[in-house]
Amino acid sequence: MLTFLLRRLGAILLVLLVASFIVYTLTAIGSDPLRDLRGSSAPNREEQIAYRIEILNLDLPPVVRYFTWLGGAAKCLILQCDLGVAYTRGNQPVTEALASAAGSTIQLVTAATIIAILVGVTIGILTALRQYSGFDYSVTFLTFIVYSLPIFWVAVLLKEYGAIRFNEFLADPNVTWLAVLITGLISGVVFMSLLGGSWRTRLITFGSAFVAGAGLLGLLGVTNWFAQPTIGLIGVIITGIGAAVGVTAISTGLANRRALLASLITVAIWVAAYFPLQYLFFYVPEGWMLVLLGIAAIGIGILVGILVGGDGKREAARTAAIVSFIAFFVIVIDRVLLVYPDYVQRIPQSGVIATIGSRTPGLQGDMWFEILDGFSHLVLPTIALAVVSIAAYTRYTRSSLLEVMNQDYVRTARAKGLTERTVVVRHAMRNALIPIATIIAFDIGALIGGAVITETIFAWKGMGSLFVDGLEHGDVNLVMGFFVVTGVLAVIFNLIADLLYSALDPRIRVN
Repeated sequence: MLTFLLRRLGAILLVLLVASFIVYTLTAIGSDPLRDLRGSSAPNREEQIAYRIEILNLDLPPVVRYFTWLGGAAKCLILQCDLGVAYTRGNQPVTEALASAAGSTIQLVTAATIIAILVGVTIGILTALRQYSGFDYSVTFLTFIVYSLPIFWVAVLLKEYGAIRFNEFLADPNVTWLAVLITGLISGVVFMSLLGGSWRTRLITFGSAFVAGAGLLGLLGVTNWFAQPTIGLIGVIITGIGAAVGVTAISTGLANRRALLASLITVAIWVAAYFPLQYLFFYVPEGWMLVLLGIAAIGIGILVGILVGGDGKREAARTAAIVSFIAFFVIVIDRVLLVYPDYVQRIPQSGVIATIGSRTPGLQGDMWFEILDGFSHLVLPTIALAVVSIAAYTRYTRSSLLEVMNQDYVRTARAKGLTERTVVVRHAMRNALIPIATIIAFDIGALIGGAVITETIFAWKGMGSLFVDGLEHGDVNLVMGFFVVTGVLAVIFNLIADLLYSALDPRIRVN
């Protein structure tokens, strides 16, 4: 493994050197950093030109300037990066510009990437398991359409219907009977297609989902939930139990009673801690407090799983830890929603769902206000980025799992009498994820590089806008700073993908 890593690191270094030389040279030759000053009528124009030539070393050939820049970039190995200054940003050091832009982009793409992976892979698994069903045909048709949609069109539609129209509804939330009926019909059709079975089973599923969907929306409307949203202790209990049953069913199967018991115990612990946590949230509204509680949530789940798990301590601990973190996360969401009425009074009249920027200018408030404000600005660009990726992950996962399900070792696992959940989760999915790991690695690197169109439409100042500004104004240092971040991340995630291959399939060796 060490030999493999050293060999790959050497190849990565060579790739970065060649690529950076090409990018720097082409950018330097094809741009004129003095263009804006030559057309200036300022009395000190010549002094400004001389100063810019000096700080950017424009009196040297592009090849020589590259090696000068490379000397500063090499200091990153000792954590003393010197990537020059960005003259388009008032001679701000490129490292500072990158820190701000990268932080903004990572904030934007993290949620989109996680949602796209979880939802896309899950839907892909379901369509593969229900191949040639109505659900499979419907999802296949929708994914082809969504995957073909231009991102700018998706973003504009989200602005219109996800922000403007929805903000009008939130200003005067009135749930009509037509909306209740349509919600029930959609819920019934989706769950009927998802679960399948005989026509009698389908009708029962449709009726149950119709009543649940329509009843839930009607209840939210009657209780005026959209004006004062909350989860409450009852909501925490319901979602906690649902998470315990769902995670246990996927992780170990409901036949593993000890894992289910451990999960339910962790839910009970968080329910008991609900009211004491409200005091902690009020008096200590700090980010480090949430981080410590998140770590504690995982620790509580592991401890309960070990104590209750019996012979299956590992499976019980893993399941209980996931459920424990979900229960803690729901409690945090509940606390954030408590500031919603006050938040609505403080923001501009444009509405709760923001359409531009990453935060509301001049908003004053504690951590809970900042979290809610960040979510209101993140929701639209996150959906815009995630929806296309979900379609891609769904198609890749479906085709990969279908190929694996026809292998001999899957038929052997079924012949041994293993349950369908064990066959799919432990045997088929592990090998089906190998090509998905490659796609995820490329996708993460590309997203961190900046979704230029999405950032432009939603006025999000991230890596994409930084690259465009540098390229338009011929700011070579800014372009190269962008290249350093995206290039390094791209090769690192590809290295991680290679390592995941051997972890997912023992037959693959690093040599």
